[in-house]
Amino acid sequence: MSFLIQALPSSQFSNLFQLPDDELLRRRAILRTADKRPGFPCRVSLIDAHIGERVLLVNYEHQPVQTPFRSCHAVYVRENAVEARCEPGEVPDLFRSRLMSIRAFDGSGMLLDADVAEGRVLEPSIERLLASETVEYVHLHYAKPGCYAARVIRI
Repeated sequence: MSFLIQALPSSQFSNLFQLPDDELLRRRAILRTADKRPGFPCRVSLIDAHIGERVLLVNYEHQPVQTPFRSCHAVYVRENAVEARCEPGEVPDLFRSRLMSIRAFDGSGMLLDADVAEGRVLEPSIERLLASETVEYVHLHYAKPGCYAARVIRI
């Protein structure tokens, strides 16, 4: 079975970089400058921001469902990020050095199963969770801070 990791679309964030600070705060967002690498993982490009690069830290609703599992969390987006287009079965290097939480959901957004895996061996956990016919999609999270990383679908 193959899977596809999906980045967030850049169109949801590109206009935010021009907003004044007070408007950003109203939208639960702030601009920062990356001061270490790794440390500012972009959810659009699926790479870590370079030191000195501007990033947006914004609250993002990654699980907009009408269940108890509705969820949002802070995510980083690099300024001028180009949306990552992963190949089937490809795991971006961004995830390889991190401990990842893998959460499987059904079509209504109910959590069915979960796992934790080192990013360097992420594929078996993703494939195991997607092997269940009741699983519609999987979310990847950075296990330590708990924030959303990407969506995974079966293809």
